[in-house]
Parts: sequence; C-alpha cells; structure tokens
Amino acid sequence: MATLKTAVATPVAEKTNAHADIESALTAYQAEHAKFEAGNSAAGTRARKALAELGKAVKARRNEITETKNARKEAKA
Repeated sequence: MATLKTAVATPVAEKTNAHADIESALTAYQAEHAKFEAGNSAAGTRARKALAELGKAVKARRNEITETKNARKEAKA
C-alpha cells in the first residue's frame, strides 16, 4: 500500500509557488503571442487567457510581499 504524505505549506513555499506561477504564465503568454503574430487567431485567445492568469499571479505575489513587509515591520517594533 502506498502512503500519502501531507505537505505543510510554509510562507516560503507559497512565495515560491506564486513566483513560479508568474514565470509559467509569462512563458505561456510568450508562446501564444508568437503563434498569434504568426497568424494563428486562436492563439490570441490563449494569449489573453495567459495574460489574465499572469495578472492574478502578480496580484497574489504583491499581496505576499506586502504581508512579509508588514510582518518585518511589526517584528522590529
């Protein structure tokens, strides 16, 4: 029988995931953008979707940075 291991999310892991999400969304956008510029109209829709995902990931990362900054500020006080 296989055992399941439960991963505990840490703030560092969450930040890494948000950063990885930004990188993967950007990569997806760049690939679809190239296809769109080459004349594939359907790739334009996928490029727009990738940009929407990129925006969500950027917003999440900005919130994480703000939380970390505020936590550091409180730790000093």
